[in-house]
Amino acid sequence: MDVVNNGKKPSSGSTGAAKVFGRLLRFHRERAGITMEVLGKHTSYSKSQVAMIEKGERRPKDHFVRVADEVLGAQGALLEVAQEITPSGVAAWLEDYLVEEAQAAGIHMYANHVIPGLLQSPHYAEAVFRCDVPALDEDEIETGVAARIDRQKVYHRDPRPHVTYILEKITLTRPIGGREVLKDCLLHLLDIARLPNVEIQVMPEDRTTHAGLSGPFILLETAGRRRQLVYVEGQGGRYFLSEQPLLGDLFTRHGTMRAQSMSPEDSVRLIEQVAREL
Repeated sequence: MDVVNNGKKPSSGSTGAAKVFGRLLRFHRERAGITMEVLGKHTSYSKSQVAMIEKGERRPKDHFVRVADEVLGAQGALLEVAQEITPSGVAAWLEDYLVEEAQAAGIHMYANHVIPGLLQSPHYAEAVFRCDVPALDEDEIETGVAARIDRQKVYHRDPRPHVTYILEKITLTRPIGGREVLKDCLLHLLDIARLPNVEIQVMPEDRTTHAGLSGPFILLETAGRRRQLVYVEGQGGRYFLSEQPLLGDLFTRHGTMRAQSMSPEDSVRLIEQVAREL
């Protein structure tokens, strides 16, 4: 779901290195005639975690690299490539998106199951990371939370981006991390909603029509508004859309959804009410 660390945008080289490592790992694993499951047993990783590393979606830890290089007879090749992978506190697959987000003129999100990362408080973000399956290590959670909160600097950069949200009401009431964690996050969200370049709208739960039933998405207007992108993330994969007519269709759908949602003013009042009742 990538990061602006210390004001710098994520390194695309790190993303590329993770993908190169994954391809090299698969090459040596298949050449050695070893399955992902067997490699996982040697490295204390699950089969799905090995698969994520081979796809470049998860960074390998030092222990994994050392053991895999020895078990697969890679003769130091995996160790060499792994040195190019720099930790950023975010999944490798998300970095491409964050490069675009960090410099976008417009960011427009629709969320239907959880409060988006750009609106999360530290404790809520930690609770979200702890829901991940397979489970993340403590250092992955710690760096992930720090990166997610640091990412919120985007609201204050110059020039400030125009940021809008459409949130299903369930995102405001589902007690991820518990009631106190949710309340803290809602108060944090309200602080962000008061920024002049941010608008938050809530989609009423009793609507009989809804243009967003196909799922969540993010619309980006790049720097200078020279082009538009759509980022879609789901269980089966993550991808950008940049071609017509799908691009235009989703921007039209987003406009319809904003019209179907509560006004920003009414949405803020609703969020305040939900927070008071927790």
